[in-house]
Amino acid sequence: QVRLTESGGGLVQPGGTLRLSCEVSGAVFMIDAMGWYRQAPAKPREFVARISHNGEIRTADSVKGRFHLSRDNAESTMELQVNRVKPEDTGIYYCAADSSAVFTADPHYWGQGIQVTVGS
Repeated sequence: QVRLTESGGGLVQPGGTLRLSCEVSGAVFMIDAMGWYRQAPAKPREFVARISHNGEIRTADSVKGRFHLSRDNAESTMELQVNRVKPEDTGIYYCAADSSAVFTADPHYWGQGIQVTVGS
């Protein structure tokens, strides 16, 4: 069994920096790709970024340049850093993982989601 646990959400001021973390526990050997999705209010869930076990990164065009993804395979953790946060970054952020190196479809494993609110 694989469990994903997100941390780091909350209220962030516009223009600030947001850091989200995700930790994999359980059968971590099953995991290759890890990544993030988000769902803004009244909008469908969207892909944000993913990183494979070998470090290959894919980022959605809409967030390139501000969203940066890193991973510590030894600790089974992943971090998303968002620079110059905008109000439209508000939403629920979901950690996701899969046994494949890429997300060809919806990832198999999901975290509970963590709320991020951009405001003052």
